[in-house]
Amino acid sequence: MAEKIKLEVVTPERLVLSELVDEVVVPGLGGELGILPNHTALISQLKTGILTYRTGTEKRLMHVSGGFAEVLPDQVSVMSDVAERSEEIDLDRAQRALERAEKRIAQNGGDFDFDRAELKLQRAMIRIQLAAKGQG
Repeated sequence: MAEKIKLEVVTPERLVLSELVDEVVVPGLGGELGILPNHTALISQLKTGILTYRTGTEKRLMHVSGGFAEVLPDQVSVMSDVAERSEEIDLDRAQRALERAEKRIAQNGGDFDFDRAELKLQRAMIRIQLAAKGQG
């Protein structure tokens, strides 16, 4: 039997996922990190993006934003500010959030937190991308 690695994804609100998988790819700050069983231990900060995990030939996608991934030889623990499975994403809501973020950035008024608006824009784009894949 092939070796597996335990993947746990948690947010401050809930345990999103706990499964034995064959492979995990997380969106690290320096790029995507591919993780297989017996990977060298490491900790990486996460950026907004898509976490991918595979069991056999089935590949699943999840939106994550912020936080850290701790990798051990037999486990990947993702502690993220936001984590959503593709099937949990409401496409209409994500599209409205994208429109609001784009409008906010375009207005660029005086009391404006550009970094926060850009993060909201990135989150909305990832959610739309995942929701569209889930429907296709």
